[in-house]
Amino acid sequence: MSQHDGNMDRVGATGGMESSFGFRQVDEDSKQALVNDVFHKVAKRYDVMNDLMSAGMHRVWKDAMIAWLAPSKRAGWRSLDVAGGTGDIAFRIVEASRKQAHVTVLDINGSMLGVGRERAIKKGLIDNVDFVEANAEELPFEDNSFDAYTIAFGIRNVPHIDKALSEAYRVLKPGGRFMCLEFSEVEMPILDKVYDQWSFHAIPKIGQMITGDADSYSYLVESIRKFPAQKDFGTMIEQAGFERVSWRNFTGGIAALHSGWKL
Repeated sequence: MSQHDGNMDRVGATGGMESSFGFRQVDEDSKQALVNDVFHKVAKRYDVMNDLMSAGMHRVWKDAMIAWLAPSKRAGWRSLDVAGGTGDIAFRIVEASRKQAHVTVLDINGSMLGVGRERAIKKGLIDNVDFVEANAEELPFEDNSFDAYTIAFGIRNVPHIDKALSEAYRVLKPGGRFMCLEFSEVEMPILDKVYDQWSFHAIPKIGQMITGDADSYSYLVESIRKFPAQKDFGTMIEQAGFERVSWRNFTGGIAALHSGWKL
């Protein structure tokens, strides 16, 4: 890992993701454009990439997320899925609600939303889902609009995580629920070493083979390493105003699912 400049330490609950692009320090104003560029490049192969980065486990984790969310089966229940361009979480919510829920998918990246829209049409779910291109740090919705807010593998790409969390709090109705699934800190000895080897050595090479783009995959792996550990991220969620904050580790902490309530 000696080729990495910048440092590999995780940021804490006080922030620090604003100026880190993987292990590189970048100007705060340019981070969003750099992240956008990564997702324009990987949009068409994004789901393949998630399979690679999680060894297929992301599907199991997402199903567990929806089970814990337990979407309502009453008509008019509304959920916002942020950074959910390809629709993976939204479609699961709609199906779990027996097509009663309406999900707004918000993503800053038009390429990702395009993939999601095509998939919604193919699945016959286009009436239950709408797609909005906007920034997680400035949501174009009124206060107290949604029953739930979900974000899966997206929050670590948001430059100002604290802004995204306070926006999540703002747009949720009282009694609304926040849920975030994200790669986290591996808490099992040995697994952490194996996972490091896989992440830093194998994933960029496979990314290069499948998409001809190793750099985007290196960024995605590095951004996982910079993201706050479970407890620190839980603290950030509480600082945004959420209560009853808790989390569950998946696969030894490779991913963690955080939950909080607007009470």
